[in-house]
Amino acid sequence: MITDSTHLTNLLKHLFAFDISYYNVSFLNKSLQKRITETHCNSVEEYGSFMQKNKEEAKVLIDSLQISYSEFFRNPVTFAVLERIILPSLILKKKNTRHKQIRIWSAACAAGQESYSLAILLDELIATDANKLNYRIFATDQSEELIREAQKGNYSATALNNLNFKRLNKWFSIQGDTYSIKPELKKNIDFSTFDLFSKKLSSPPTSIFGDFDLVICANLLFYYKSKYQKKILEKTASCLVKGGYIIVGEAERDILMKYQYKEVFPQSGIFQKI
Repeated sequence: MITDSTHLTNLLKHLFAFDISYYNVSFLNKSLQKRITETHCNSVEEYGSFMQKNKEEAKVLIDSLQISYSEFFRNPVTFAVLERIILPSLILKKKNTRHKQIRIWSAACAAGQESYSLAILLDELIATDANKLNYRIFATDQSEELIREAQKGNYSATALNNLNFKRLNKWFSIQGDTYSIKPELKKNIDFSTFDLFSKKLSSPPTSIFGDFDLVICANLLFYYKSKYQKKILEKTASCLVKGGYIIVGEAERDILMKYQYKEVFPQSGIFQKI
């Protein structure tokens, strides 16, 4: 167990403007202990000294803390409710207003799987509608490297296990062992880096004014301490239109219930503010 990471916290904040104090203690301990073991250090203090002399190690640690795992259509219940209930209701609602664009913020998009999954659903639903509404997905992550991966949209076959053959054939081109998102699916997604703890910005600058119908920050909250979970929720909720939705992962549902959100469909991870 790591007992004192104050020196390391100050070092990373000073040299790399990266604050590890936001993270859940258990998650941070596991990540630090792994790096301490792999660098053959004996303590967090020794590891801090090692990092000061080996700047590349700081990048390795920071990358390990930036949650990058994702999947296409990761939670089947969530995406089933989105496809059959939430998105069709948003489309119907937009028909009766002067605002004809569905606006979504994917607030921790990793390598883009979540954003492309949403785009697939919206494209398929809008294609059957005579009014041809449009949509815009603002996909952000704090990692520049992950954003570059997301923009490229290249994936291995093992990353596509949750996609049926029809969707694979329609939305991907295949070159050897690489499956690439077709350009037409990318045109309504804006990828950019964004710090959820920024004190200057409340939403991605490219979105201009927020006003999101839906914000998805699934499998993100449980990596942070309680007060920072609250900050993320306050920031994302402030950008939602009235009656908008926020989506979290299966293991994060209790967090939203604690902050006065109601789940719109049992076990879906889709919430509205009470």
